[in-house]
Formats: sequence, C-alpha cells, structure tokens
Amino acid sequence: MLDHTYKKLRNMEVKNANAAMLSNYEVFKLLTDLKGQRSESGKSKHSIGQQNLNTIMYETLNYLSKSPCSRQSPEIVKEFLSTMKHQKLTKAEKLQLMNHRPQTAVEMQLMVEESEERLSEEQIDELIQTISQLLPGDPEQEDAAPADAEVA
Repeated sequence: MLDHTYKKLRNMEVKNANAAMLSNYEVFKLLTDLKGQRSESGKSKHSIGQQNLNTIMYETLNYLSKSPCSRQSPEIVKEFLSTMKHQKLTKAEKLQLMNHRPQTAVEMQLMVEESEERLSEEQIDELIQTISQLLPGDPEQEDAAPADAEVA
C-alpha cells in the first residue's frame, strides 16, 4: 500500500506552484462548506482514502476554528487588503499578516522579509495598529480574558 502511494506522489507534477495562495479564512470557509455539503449528501466513510480525507478535514477545521480566521468574513478580508494596498508589501507578506495577525515588532520582522531595511519603526507600529483594528483577535485569548478579569 505504501509503495503504491509513494509512486503516486513521486509521479505527481506541480503545474504552477503559485497559481493561488489561500488565506486561512478561505481554507476554513471552503472546508466548512465542504463539510456541510458532505453531511447533507450523507456520504459515509467507506474507503481508507475517504477516512484519511475526513481526518485531515477534521484536524484542519479544529485548528482553524481556534484561530483568528474563524472570526473573519469576506468584508473584513476585503477591507484589510484594500487598506494594505498602500503598503509596500508583497502578496505573500500581506497573506502572512492576515493569517497570523502579528502583535509585536518581532512577529512583524518574522513575516516581512528585510523589514528593518524596508520599514521604519513608525511604519511597523502603524501596521500593527491597523492589523489589530481590522482583524479579529484570537478567539481563545479573547474568551480567556473575561475569565481572568472576573478573578481580579
């Protein structure tokens, strides 16, 4: 079985590696919609391949549901991208910022290549402020915050 799978993977060819980059929100929405369609159609888990796909979908949805992308919407994504239009960032960097929602200059440096040369400290601070205003936060951190406030 493994040999057969390995041969399939080895023979696969990437036609265009950069055909499309998807945000975490887009993947989350796609998988949520797919899960809904599959439950409506009543497809069952017959094959091992189908079971593997179900596991991948479950694990990915579980991870993404605990991330900020689960609270994004098409409107939020459009507003973020239109605001970022004026920034001198690549598409991949904008995608990283949207997916990971950096909150510190160090996190920003990890996502923006050569940020020290390309962006001033003020620009980094402005980007962090814009990101925190436009993109929803981490649901787990925000859910934990009220509980911490009640203890104090």
